[in-house]
Amino acid sequence: MAHIRNSRKSTGRTTTARSPRGTRPAHKARPNRRTLRRETPSTVGLLADAYDFEAMTRYRTFAFDDHTAYLRQVEGLLRSFAAQGLHTTVALFDPEEFTEFCTATGIDPDTPASRTRFTAEIAAAGTRVPYQGQPIDSLVPELINKAVRQATWDYATLLLADLGECAECGQDIGRSAFERASTILTRLIEAAGPGLHHMVCSVQAQREQLIAVLHAEGRGDAEGRGGEPVRLDETDVAEFVTVLAAGIAQHSPGGLVLRTTSADAPDRVHGWRLHEGGLHPLTAGEVFSAYCTDADTGDPVAPEPGVDYRAGFPFDQPTTDH
Repeated sequence: MAHIRNSRKSTGRTTTARSPRGTRPAHKARPNRRTLRRETPSTVGLLADAYDFEAMTRYRTFAFDDHTAYLRQVEGLLRSFAAQGLHTTVALFDPEEFTEFCTATGIDPDTPASRTRFTAEIAAAGTRVPYQGQPIDSLVPELINKAVRQATWDYATLLLADLGECAECGQDIGRSAFERASTILTRLIEAAGPGLHHMVCSVQAQREQLIAVLHAEGRGDAEGRGGEPVRLDETDVAEFVTVLAAGIAQHSPGGLVLRTTSADAPDRVHGWRLHEGGLHPLTAGEVFSAYCTDADTGDPVAPEPGVDYRAGFPFDQPTTDH
């Protein structure tokens, strides 16, 4: 399911003389279809998990019956494109969206052309990652993780949009929570000081557990205070702030863990509890317990060597009326 566009080279009658405007520089070869092919990007629609793959096997024209073999064939295709110097993007192919697309457009889903058209028009606009030579066993989790993150962001955004205005002050509750979450994140990173920071925010929103991850590099003084955030990915920040804002706006239970890595020092882990629109520091014991407990089973997990579990430090947070 690769979307590839090829253009035919037009030919015309040749002449023995050219005007100066039409003269081709001596160092440039005459372009051909292979040259043009290298200028054309490709999109490959990937069935990332076995369940989605099984849904496509009901189509007679879908030639594969084993998901593992299918993934290896896709990997070979991607490598062949890379060997030709082509830029290729891998998009998540969703069978349900494919069925809806075929119904809406009135096309037969049981044809390669329909799958190619869906990849080009729908899948290519959704979750996708560039192919940069990574093995298929790394590419698939990367694609799925990005899809989960996008779904989390979309869900949190809808939650904020549906909250409406405050009955007392008339402010948009979602926008106010987003602005507050943005300020909290900025001040938290500033207070964290120098080092590489890995933050995880977890919020229980209605029946969904929302999780956002953010990496940042902080600079500060010798005590680790008064620094400024650098190298922040704008998309990651937007996702993180939206999830945190959803917890703030709905007064949902949740928490935030910050792990800092610095040169010549053990990693430091701090934690906060989300409560009444703010982050409240956990004790060192609570941070240790949270970090050393299996989230799925509740069983204790051995602490990592060389990690210092600390209480959440206080920092200046904006007040809220909601």
